[in-house]
Amino acid sequence: MKFIILGCGSSMGVPRADGFFGNCNPKNPKNYRTRCSALIKSKNETIIIDTSPDLRQQLINNNIKTIDKVFYSHMHADQTHGINDLRVFYLKNKKTIPIFADHKTKEYLLNSFNYCFTNNNKEYPAILRFKNINKRLFIKDGKKKISIKPIVVKHGKVNSICYILDNKLAYISDVSSINLKHYKYFKNLKYLIIDCLWLRYHPSHLNLENSLKLINTFKPKKAILTNLHSDLDYNYLKKILPKNVLPAYDGLSLNL
Repeated sequence: MKFIILGCGSSMGVPRADGFFGNCNPKNPKNYRTRCSALIKSKNETIIIDTSPDLRQQLINNNIKTIDKVFYSHMHADQTHGINDLRVFYLKNKKTIPIFADHKTKEYLLNSFNYCFTNNNKEYPAILRFKNINKRLFIKDGKKKISIKPIVVKHGKVNSICYILDNKLAYISDVSSINLKHYKYFKNLKYLIIDCLWLRYHPSHLNLENSLKLINTFKPKKAILTNLHSDLDYNYLKKILPKNVLPAYDGLSLNL
């Protein structure tokens, strides 16, 4: 089973649409960052976490031919506005794709992308259907059922959902704080993929200092920083980070 970071950039990506790289060296391919999405690939299923505005190119770059489910973390545009790129997978399989989202995200998607969920006419049928996020979700990997545990965290003024896969990997791309009662679920994981926007304070994201504090508390075997702004150059981070902490890059693949 694989976990792939499709995109690891902040809300405007690196470079921004106007070509601005900030502190990032444009000569390093790992500084080219699309907006945050991730993929779980088992023997049976291919699952997307979030549909970033860059989803089409991410899927092409990683040779993804099918999508069976979508998990959403929250309602913000940089996590949702690639939703229309799911249409091709409905056309291929003639089956609506189940998506898992909390109430606020469901409400936002219905208001913003109603055509994806309703049969308005024969030419454009619904391509997606909502499923409830249960306390414990499962995916299939051969004969095994793999658990996915959703944990609600704070992302500034909104909630975001962290997904913990098989008690081995936590993906938490947008977070400002985690409730102490949930710390036990993050301890001693194989991989912790965690928000790290930039160096200075941000009300809705972890900065480098606070990301490293949580990593030190949770003690994963390996931590990977994502949602990286143009302030944070890949080689700069590599030089200053502890050995068990890596900056993400688009296409980073982890074996589970």
